[in-house]
Amino acid sequence: MLAAYISGWQRAFDYGGRSNRGAYWWFFLANLIVAFLLALLALAVRQLGTLSNLYAIAAIVPGLPLVIRRLRDAGKAWPWIFIGLVPVIGAIWLIVLLVLPSVPG
Repeated sequence: MLAAYISGWQRAFDYGGRSNRGAYWWFFLANLIVAFLLALLALAVRQLGTLSNLYAIAAIVPGLPLVIRRLRDAGKAWPWIFIGLVPVIGAIWLIVLLVLPSVPG
């Protein structure tokens, strides 16, 4: 999990290539845990609330290329990321696309 998290940040500006399901979901889980811990810390120490917000904004930087690489690995083009903008059903469909198995090649 730690390796996937570090790899996600190292490839934060790499929109080329592919990312398999494991790399995406392990990064997602590690990112969720870090955000949760920062939110708990922000509740305990009131001055750290902005730190939690800054991390949430900064997590977009590696998250966006990772989703694009994952969609490419599932055999979809990068514009499929915009399906998530459709209310309710778009987010569900994007999750389905992110769960699809890798396409050879």
